[in-house]
Amino acid sequence: MATHEEISASLQSFYEGYQKNNKLKLMNRDWNRIIIIRASDIDSQHTLTLQNGELSVTRGAPDQNADLVVTSDSETLADLFYGDITPTEPYMNGTLVIQGSENDILRLDFISLMIWGE
Repeated sequence: MATHEEISASLQSFYEGYQKNNKLKLMNRDWNRIIIIRASDIDSQHTLTLQNGELSVTRGAPDQNADLVVTSDSETLADLFYGDITPTEPYMNGTLVIQGSENDILRLDFISLMIWGE
């Protein structure tokens, strides 16, 4: 089990990877989304906000409705946002649940791929 702080650190790593990739910023300049990252086994919730190609990460719930909700156990979330695992296996076996449009889910998967590779 990962802690809230470990999930925060993994999201910071994801943020830093995103910040280094100008192609991602350009690609996402018109994809404005609010994404909730929620652990299912501990009290931990974060919000990723993409606005005009810029990404921000905050602790807690957003002030408005989310476009995507990503839910999994804390260990999977930390591993996922550190880039230690891809989302495919946990998504296929049901330990990673993503609620949102199929296009948004694919875009988030592509962002992860662009940051961490395969």
